[in-house]
Amino acid sequence: MEEVLENIKSKAGFIIDMDGVIYHGNKLLPGVIDFLAWLEESGKKYLFLTNSSERTTKELQEKLKRLGISVGEDHFYTSALATASFLSSQKPNGSAYVIGETGLIHALYSVGYTINNVNPDYVIVGDTHSYSFEKIELAVNLVLNGAKLIGTNSDISGPIETGITPATKALIAPIEIVSGKKAYYVGKPNPLMMRIALKKLGVQRVDTIVIGDRMDTDVRCGLEAEIDTLLVLSGITSREGIDQFPYRPQYILNGIIDLVS
Repeated sequence: MEEVLENIKSKAGFIIDMDGVIYHGNKLLPGVIDFLAWLEESGKKYLFLTNSSERTTKELQEKLKRLGISVGEDHFYTSALATASFLSSQKPNGSAYVIGETGLIHALYSVGYTINNVNPDYVIVGDTHSYSFEKIELAVNLVLNGAKLIGTNSDISGPIETGITPATKALIAPIEIVSGKKAYYVGKPNPLMMRIALKKLGVQRVDTIVIGDRMDTDVRCGLEAEIDTLLVLSGITSREGIDQFPYRPQYILNGIIDLVS
């Protein structure tokens, strides 16, 4: 165990998921404050890389502040920002019909996109609680009329204080089924996210580790980008659940607390 911890702590760059690793809903997970203090004191480079598209980086920064952690806004990158960046490279200054929250809409505005519910270039679905039959119905017909279907991430569910909540891939499923069109997902495990993260960190992949709670996104994304992976069991994945996948993480810990206790 000591050797495992030393291997992890020797890394120069840390790409860290948030939900299930740092917090559940509005509850900070054990050991997080000490771990972040250690990152700062050790001069490590770190980036919170989240598939959640609901919040802006400023809102994520404020959320951590409310939980007792002060971190610069430049330490955050979301699937909403990655989606906006991808769309801007595909079709600059395009338009989109959005089923999502402020984080996604703000990211799209920041790259010159406009919101359009008549004849958009894209239909984009992100994590949201404002989900309705009317929105699905409109999205289906826009896609059938030629709009391209985009998902900010491919998470089916996410951890909350009381259990789990449906995430983007579950929300987009009815649109895919009815329209017959498959969505393109930008967030993890799309290697696009990991390449952006490495660039932002300025660290070589051999000197970096991905810390996450999901086998299907965090671990897979790290493996496909040839970056070491640490799975923590404080979120969506149980120890038994690991065996359902044909690959394994390099390291498994109960939670962030194992790195500092």
